[in-house]
Amino acid sequence: MPEVVELLGDGIAAELREAVRALNETLGSPVTFRAVDWSLEARETRPSVIDEALEAIRALGAAMKYPTVTKTVSPNQLLRERLDLSVIHRPCRSYPGVSRNYTGVIDLHVVRVATGGTYEDAGRRIGHHSAVAIRVIERAPVEHAAHFAFRLAERHRRRVVSTSKWTIQVATDGLFEEVVAEVAREYRNVEHRAELFDALLAKLIIAPERYDVIVTPNEYGDFLSDMVYGLVGSVGLGASASYALSPSHQPLIGIFDPAGGTAPDIAGKGIANPAGAFEAYAYLLQFCGFDDLGRRVVESIRDAIAAGERTPDLGGDLDTRGFTEALVRRLAAQSSGGGR
Repeated sequence: MPEVVELLGDGIAAELREAVRALNETLGSPVTFRAVDWSLEARETRPSVIDEALEAIRALGAAMKYPTVTKTVSPNQLLRERLDLSVIHRPCRSYPGVSRNYTGVIDLHVVRVATGGTYEDAGRRIGHHSAVAIRVIERAPVEHAAHFAFRLAERHRRRVVSTSKWTIQVATDGLFEEVVAEVAREYRNVEHRAELFDALLAKLIIAPERYDVIVTPNEYGDFLSDMVYGLVGSVGLGASASYALSPSHQPLIGIFDPAGGTAPDIAGKGIANPAGAFEAYAYLLQFCGFDDLGRRVVESIRDAIAAGERTPDLGGDLDTRGFTEALVRRLAAQSSGGGR
């Protein structure tokens, strides 16, 4: 039974954690959790907890993370920098009857370079009228992200699109596209093309079903995945996986979290949508070797939402616990032979 780190957070984090724990218990507790309090209060009053969490993740190799507040230092940025996380993977899938913006089928994967871009430097003011920030693109994390994207495409529809603004950011985005093109030559069975980021946004809104795997620099991937979650109906449906990779581009460390934030406006009300947290938990299971269990969780989320079992953000009337119980019933029925 693998042990994984559980990074507790802020806002709706406690409600999401309770829901995930209930799901894990229903599945026979395939993983056990080593809880570390990473809430803002804990990080400010006991700074040593930051190193405790990082050491635990290095030792165990996997973590389930819940939303955290950023005040001065981003907890996510700390994880990326201190654990050498180089790839963020965000699957984006549509759910029947959820989105009013797009009613077709969306099934695409955003692979984001986890470091660099404009997020690397907070910048500085120059006098009263100006400010400047340094934009960084490094070869190694781009190579990791590109290999991850092409290997993912080999298991899907065999198409990778790299996207940036290489015509404007000639040096930085130019390096990104150059590295992706080099990696593409190693995957002869996967189609690769580059598209300018602004044009890609328009094409995605018009016909997202044309896309499979998109690989992109840090900030572009952040914008892109949130936009696609808007198309599918809710950021609450999104899950994220962040990886540190070996020199041969194999995942060494995996951190899994819902894509949404702390949602302070609904924290404590028990109405948060746990679907993104459940999907992140499913990817954690797959990372730990429980492929079938992970697939069952993802399929059950989709089946429940398609059947109208939804939280208020998706037009339903179930609270967090109600949706969790609906999913638990489906998974329990499958285990007893009553489901597919």
